[in-house]
Amino acid sequence: MRIRSPSLPELHAFAAAARHDSFSKAAQELCVTQGAISRAIARLEEHLGITLFTRQGRRSALTDAGRNYLEAIAPAIQSIEAATVRVQAQRGSAHLRLSVTPTLFSHWLIPRLPDFRQRHPDITLSFAPYQRDDALDASDIDAWLRGGDGHWPQHIAADYVVGRELVPICRPADLQGPQAICGPQDLLTRPLLFHTHYPDNWVLWFKAVGCPHAPLHASADFERVALLVQAVIAGLGVAVVQRCLVEDDLAAGRIAIALDRPVQSNRGYHLCYAASKSDFRALASFRQWLLEQGRDTPATT
Repeated sequence: MRIRSPSLPELHAFAAAARHDSFSKAAQELCVTQGAISRAIARLEEHLGITLFTRQGRRSALTDAGRNYLEAIAPAIQSIEAATVRVQAQRGSAHLRLSVTPTLFSHWLIPRLPDFRQRHPDITLSFAPYQRDDALDASDIDAWLRGGDGHWPQHIAADYVVGRELVPICRPADLQGPQAICGPQDLLTRPLLFHTHYPDNWVLWFKAVGCPHAPLHASADFERVALLVQAVIAGLGVAVVQRCLVEDDLAAGRIAIALDRPVQSNRGYHLCYAASKSDFRALASFRQWLLEQGRDTPATT
């Protein structure tokens, strides 16, 4: 029988580009180059004899034909993914598929995963691509590590893990000499660096420590904590961040806690999972280990 369907790499490239309206973001999700995505979609368009995308500025928008094709093949792709996960779960070792916020993943979780592997060598972890607006309902994902204030969909059970503690950070040199930071008012004399998605963190911190101030203005803002830290190291100003995300930088002496006045926010990282999966052995083991890691995370300098 002649096989008329395209290859799975081409279909995955097409589906990812359609989700993101972007070839470059699809490449990031699938861990390939943008050129590989472009070539895969070009092969698919040639195979089908239709145009799947049109360029709209920096976006790659689906054509009507592309949208119809996506609607037809999406259930099949999801079924293949789900079937693969089920087969993997039936192997000798338990299998747990997670989706993790990238910042927490790189700065806090990955350094701790060797300990989990040592304690639970029978559990295989795999990681799904992160989706910022994830509805937490994907059938092929067992649990999510997400930032939030504790309000989750009704079908989701969640446990707070870490991340509510905010601390101001500076260069170690900023704590020395005649211009050293000694109190909250000193921070107001420095350029304030903001987190793009949480611009009220400085307001929250100053209010909690009882320091009045005029309206605050960002000297610069950054979308990622890693960039905020680099900006502090470079001497661009001071920032307020979740302490759990800067443990390595503090330990290495690249940055310092400007004032030992931690403040609790209502946001933090939670382990989220379908309530119906609460008795899943691999998930229960990971949950217990993760909550232990959260309790053991240093809370002060």
